[in-house]
Amino acid sequence: DDRREGFRPRAGTSRRRDSTASPTVLHTHISTHVSSLVNPDLPSRRERILAADSVSTLLQYLVSSVVMASVVSSSAAAPSLVRSSGSRTTPRTHLATLKNSSPLLPAARPATMYGSGPLRSAVVTAAAATEDAPKKLWGGRFTGATDPLMDKFNESLPFDRRMWAEDIRGSKAYAKALNKAGLLNDEEAESILSGLEAVGKEWEAGEFTVKAGDEDIHTANERRLCEIIGGVGGKLHTGRSRNDQVATDTRLWLYNELQVIRSSLQELIAVAAERAEREVDVLMPGFTHLQSAMTVRWSHWLLCHAAAWQRDDQRLADMLPRVGTLPLGSGALAGNPFGVDRQFLSHELGFEGRVCPNSMDAVSDRDFVAESLFMSSLHMVHLSRWAEDLIIYSSQQFGFVQCSDAYATGSSLMPQKKNPDALELIRGKGGRMTGNLMGVMAVLKGTPTTYNKDFQESWELMFETMDTLHDCIRIATGVLSTIKINPEKMISGLSADMLATDLAEYLVRKGIPFRETHHISGACVKLAEDRGCALSDLTVEDLKGINPLFEEDVVEVWDYQRSAEMRDTEGGTSSRSVLEQVQKLKTYLAENPAKP
Repeated sequence: DDRREGFRPRAGTSRRRDSTASPTVLHTHISTHVSSLVNPDLPSRRERILAADSVSTLLQYLVSSVVMASVVSSSAAAPSLVRSSGSRTTPRTHLATLKNSSPLLPAARPATMYGSGPLRSAVVTAAAATEDAPKKLWGGRFTGATDPLMDKFNESLPFDRRMWAEDIRGSKAYAKALNKAGLLNDEEAESILSGLEAVGKEWEAGEFTVKAGDEDIHTANERRLCEIIGGVGGKLHTGRSRNDQVATDTRLWLYNELQVIRSSLQELIAVAAERAEREVDVLMPGFTHLQSAMTVRWSHWLLCHAAAWQRDDQRLADMLPRVGTLPLGSGALAGNPFGVDRQFLSHELGFEGRVCPNSMDAVSDRDFVAESLFMSSLHMVHLSRWAEDLIIYSSQQFGFVQCSDAYATGSSLMPQKKNPDALELIRGKGGRMTGNLMGVMAVLKGTPTTYNKDFQESWELMFETMDTLHDCIRIATGVLSTIKINPEKMISGLSADMLATDLAEYLVRKGIPFRETHHISGACVKLAEDRGCALSDLTVEDLKGINPLFEEDVVEVWDYQRSAEMRDTEGGTSSRSVLEQVQKLKTYLAENPAKP
């Protein structure tokens, strides 16, 4: 009835449905018209329920048809809606997919349930579901097909396939635990283990074929296992949920990846220690606020960054046991009802007996992901600051260092340019890693207890962060191994005013309080500025005019090497102290090796 709300003539046209009619309004109208199909005089409650269910299905079909017609009609009026860009799904192509696959309707029911007539026959035909559709691990509860766009929206296989080896490893351990618990006999366990081995070889050889319905790595591997060994493969999931399975796979993958990253990090630290030992005699300006401050050693600067990297290594080592803790055997959230030995599983998977103490927390916990991303982002902050120093030091205005051609690029316009792109990219990627950390924290913060599908959104951030971190560490190692230093330019960057603190300390040794000598030295600096000369150009008589305790030996203050050597305490910039720091780093690396 086009006189009702939502149906009115469009100006200048024949009477047509108003394109602004909402699906909710349409549903109300259609419901009114078809409600008479339910006969209140049916003799039994069961027959009335079946009839109501028939009407519900009819309503679903009619509303879906109206929505499709509405979008297609709108698309015809606005052609830009149906233009495809690359592989992007347009409203028209999406609706065609829905129509062809009948995803909006439940499985077919007998035609007699709907009575007779052309409309009801059409509903029965449209509701027919394909029996060849792949079964989902969770599909028993559902009778209707899934919107193909929802399938794509829901799937994680495009990125979690990276965990194929961990998924197979976890499944092998679980099969052994089921056998140990008496839920698999020896023959069944051996069949599952050999089948999983075959699946792993397909992945390793790049021959694994992904099929429709493989929404994640767990589904894909189990589907292929059952294809290889038959129905016994279905026993593997006994007592196991994808909730504890995915937590186990993620922990296994991250635990192994962090070991590899730690090995590369320790190599970077070793390169810094080796260069510091070899180039211990090179002096350079030290800066605060990017202003020339005091005399330091190039090696001291290297070890400054190596000390931060050592803290990152310690942080990573401290975190590894928390990552390598077993959630498997927790089930969906309440635990495993078949008495699987979780200690056995923990040792089998290399977690050394560490087991998540609470099954609800085990499937809920993603602290280990957030902590790993924090460690990564903090290390990237340290690498970024190191890179920033070298970018400055490599500029023509400084000229302290020169990047190898292997880690620099040129300009498309200016032939003389040599740009430190590797260092700039490390600096830039540090910002992205901090963003990834914030992204994971935002994903986690609103989720209720136990597993939520939101967690899936953390994987891509985790994978990208680990990949980028590892790449940046290896690039940094390459840069540091090959960078050339210019000791002459470093020395030329030193100036006498950087020895003003040494001048104040000279008078401290004469018994004057430092706060007073600081002002005396400042007066000497002011005198040199007024005369337009270097601080070291002031004569002994000039200095005595400011304070009579200055003597002839004050000229020793103007020695940069002496200035560095005077700072001989532990951690200082004297050559002895620097070499001591090198030895401590080497000892640390020897006593705390990353696992291969």
